[in-house]
Amino acid sequence: MSDRDSPRPILTYADAGVDIDAGNAFVDRIKKAVSSTSRPEVLGGLGGFGALFRADFSGMNDPVLVSSTDGVGTKLLLLQQYDRPEVAGMDVVAMCVNDMAAQAAQPLFFLDYLATGKLDQEMLARVIEGIAKACRICDCALIGGETAEMPGMYAPGHYDIAGFSVGVVDRERIVDGRNITEGDVLLGLASHGPHSNGFSLIRKLLDVGGAVLERDSLSDGTPAVDAVLAPTRLYVPAVRALLEDGVRVHGYAHITGGGLFDNIERILPRGLAAVIDTSSWPVPPVFEYLLSFAHVQREERYRTFNMGIGFVVILSDQEAERAEKVLSDAGEKVFRIGHIRCADEKEAVKLC
Repeated sequence: MSDRDSPRPILTYADAGVDIDAGNAFVDRIKKAVSSTSRPEVLGGLGGFGALFRADFSGMNDPVLVSSTDGVGTKLLLLQQYDRPEVAGMDVVAMCVNDMAAQAAQPLFFLDYLATGKLDQEMLARVIEGIAKACRICDCALIGGETAEMPGMYAPGHYDIAGFSVGVVDRERIVDGRNITEGDVLLGLASHGPHSNGFSLIRKLLDVGGAVLERDSLSDGTPAVDAVLAPTRLYVPAVRALLEDGVRVHGYAHITGGGLFDNIERILPRGLAAVIDTSSWPVPPVFEYLLSFAHVQREERYRTFNMGIGFVVILSDQEAERAEKVLSDAGEKVFRIGHIRCADEKEAVKLC
C-alpha cells in the first residue's frame, strides 16, 4: 500500500492548539470593559475589521496627530509570576499616553496587541480591564485590539502585550522644548515607584539579594510586591489641567528608560543644561529596598530608574508657583527639583 493510500488523521485548528470558539467567547467577555471607555467619536463596536473613529477637531486651529507605541518590558515576567495582569494593562497604556502628554497631546484612542500560547480568558480579560481602567482615567477610547493565540510561542501562563495610541494637539500648543531658556524651573511629579523601566536590573537585584517579594516589606511597612509592581502613574490628567488653566509650559519629560539624564537631555536646546538637586524630593522606600541588595553607582541609579520622579515640567520661574497649585489640585505630588542654566561643560544634565 502506498503512502498516499495510508489513512490520514483528521485534524482541526483546536487540535493544533487554537480554539476559535474560545476566542469569540473572549471578545464577548471583554465587551463591557471596552464599552466603558467609549467616546462620542467612536463608531461601531468590537468585531469590525478596523476600528472607526470620527474625529472632531472643530475646536482647534491646526490639529496635529501624535502617536505612540510601547510595551511593558521585562516587568511583565514579574507581573505574570505574581498574577497581576491588571497592572500590565495599565502599564501598557501609561507608557504610550504619557509619552504623548510630554508633547501636550491628549489621547484619543488606544489599541492593544495580546499574544499568548493558550488563551486563558479570565487572565487576559483582567489585562483588558486594566487597559480600560487606564483609558477611562485619560478619557481615551479603547477602540480595538488583537488577541493572538500562538501555540508553541509562549510558555504556559505567559503572554506578551503591546499598545498603540493616537492623540491630538493644536499646533500652536505643542510643547517640544524649544522655548526652554536659562533660569527656567524644573518641577518633578512623583512616580508610583519603578513604573515599567529598569526591570532587567530590578530582577537581577532581586535575584542577587535572594528577595522574597511576597514576604518582604519596605521601611514604611508597604508589602514589597505591591511597591515593586505598582502600576505606572498616568500623567495625562496633570497635563490636561495645565492646558486648561493656560499655564505656559516650555518642556515636558516622561522619565522612562534612561532616567532623568536621557529624558531631560532629549528636550534641551543646544547650549543649555539642567541642574537637578536630588535632595529636593524623598527617594521612595521601594528604591531603598531594591538598592539594598547590591551596590549600584549613583549615576547608574538615576540613568536606570526614575528614583521617585516620573514626569518633569519645565517652565519659567514666574509660572512655577501657579503650576504647582494646578498640579497639586490635580492630585500630583510636586517638587521643585532644579533649574536651567547655560551649559559650561559636556554634561547636559547635572546632579547635585
